[in-house]
Amino acid sequence: MIPRLFSIVLGSLGLLTGLLHAQAPKAELVSVEKIWDQAGHNAFTDLTRFQNLFYCCFREASSTTGEGVIRILLSSTGKVWIDQGTLAEAGTDLRDPKLIITPDNKRLYLLCAGHSATQGRQSRYATTQDGKVWTPLQKLLAKGDTLWRTTVNPADKRFYAASFNIHPNSGGPAPEPEWSLKTYASTDGSVWQLSSIMQVPGQPAETTLRFLKDGSALALVTRQGGDRKGAIGMAKAPYREWTWASAGVPLGGPNFIELPDGRLIAGSRGFGATPGAHMVLFTMTPNSLTPLLELPSGGDCSYPGLYWHDDVLHVTYYSSHEGNKAAIYHAQVRIK
Repeated sequence: MIPRLFSIVLGSLGLLTGLLHAQAPKAELVSVEKIWDQAGHNAFTDLTRFQNLFYCCFREASSTTGEGVIRILLSSTGKVWIDQGTLAEAGTDLRDPKLIITPDNKRLYLLCAGHSATQGRQSRYATTQDGKVWTPLQKLLAKGDTLWRTTVNPADKRFYAASFNIHPNSGGPAPEPEWSLKTYASTDGSVWQLSSIMQVPGQPAETTLRFLKDGSALALVTRQGGDRKGAIGMAKAPYREWTWASAGVPLGGPNFIELPDGRLIAGSRGFGATPGAHMVLFTMTPNSLTPLLELPSGGDCSYPGLYWHDDVLHVTYYSSHEGNKAAIYHAQVRIK
């Protein structure tokens, strides 16, 4: 369990939580389709919309280990998807790709992790102006650092992301008992500066950071140690000091978005109404997650991309519930 020190939540959040619970949403699954299963293992998705097209990216490999490439699919409506090709780096397992549009709306930015038997872990990025030609992958931060997802703060038009390191003191290769989690900021996504140290115990790892309409920052963090329950953090500008609450459930590949009406919807590997792991959508507040909808899924699954378009929540995720291998799915969910 996260210690008491890390469970302090600002008193004003109590009122906000009550208001959000009073408008607790309902979710209706409109459709779900398998959109890719060509490789031995297809996983770890993200989703955005750029130049009037959906972009879905994910890791594609022969198995859960070994070299992996980033596959990119395009769609105008989400019904028909076109293969746009791959990003690859020889001798490297590219994982956990994430997409975001640059603040000037002129480029699509892809962030991913790179694992190498000889070079260890380090983040990479590439950009494109037309969705077809990508810049070569470039390394970010230091060896061992994994920037897991980046977001743009509308207030200052800068990139922000949280980076975890599984061996912050020794430099590896073995994981240490405690891991580090820090936020970084960048003006263009190429050079990053330390922004804050997130004091989360219990091996904090995959983290999604978002900026809400009120200007505050919210973080959803996976923990691999302790009771393994996720953490929810909140910070006000300049985003140096964080207050923490337990998410109450273990997480895997967490993501969340703020809907136009201010409600928060999260997605993660979770355990819902039926036995085993599933791709679960949650109602989120600054100090809680409540299961909302379990999407068709099972086994090795989750890591969703979330995008709100034409009053529908579009969700990409991977799952192995229909066969021996993990495939990529696209769901449309109506939030009421």
